[in-house]
Amino acid sequence: MAVRAIRGAIQVDGDSREEILEGSAELVGAVLKRNELTSDDVISILFTATPDLTAEFPAYAARLLGLTDVPLMCATEIAVPGAMPRVLRLLAHVETDLARADLRHVYLRGAAALRRDLPS
Repeated sequence: MAVRAIRGAIQVDGDSREEILEGSAELVGAVLKRNELTSDDVISILFTATPDLTAEFPAYAARLLGLTDVPLMCATEIAVPGAMPRVLRLLAHVETDLARADLRHVYLRGAAALRRDLPS
């Protein structure tokens, strides 16, 4: 079993607690589902949010999904002029038998434009 890293991002409609929790939960759920992972496979997740998202911690959504014993951390993305607004990102470290080339990175909603090279 190898340790792998999976990336993902989602653009949310606004800076509200509900939008951040809903978007974060959707993103975490999609990463797990598309890579056929369970919470037991997750080692840790680093969440970032663009500076315009401050109403809630994205990691709280993962806790609500049952990832209660997984180390989670939140940080703010750097404020690059012209960068896409209202984006939540994650970097999940997981244990999996999948080869690196077989991992499915997940970019949802408007964030799909960040990685046009990946299948949706």
